[in-house]
Amino acid sequence: MLKDNLVMLRNIHGFSQETIAEKIGISRQAYAKWETGATVPDIEKCGLLAEVYGTTIDSLVRTEPVEGIGSIPPAPKGKNIWGSVAVGDRGQIVIPKGVRDMFGLTGGQRLIVLSDENGIALIPDEAFMVRMRKAVELGLEKQD
Repeated sequence: MLKDNLVMLRNIHGFSQETIAEKIGISRQAYAKWETGATVPDIEKCGLLAEVYGTTIDSLVRTEPVEGIGSIPPAPKGKNIWGSVAVGDRGQIVIPKGVRDMFGLTGGQRLIVLSDENGIALIPDEAFMVRMRKAVELGLEKQD
């Protein structure tokens, strides 16, 4: 719900209600009413809020429930939060249908597993190989 997202996003970004109100040209009291759900912003103000918080209007007005956690904040613009998956006893996971559809993933397709200290990423092996070949080509060009 919008009011919950506004509170979460403001706290995540470390803004005060006053700061957000100044950024979008309204009073702190008007913004506070949005966070309590007493009123809602018009579409123009939603656009400004989405810009300030680095998300989309669509993400701003939706709440993503995650089992065992509750609601999570909207994803940054261009990013997606698909919910949670359980890791099976043998390490298997089921990739949500929306992700499979978005990336054209099919049964038997190979994925490359990447990670850093912050998390894990899955990349279709075809896309990974294209990038690796390009990196090797660039490296060879620099040696010449």
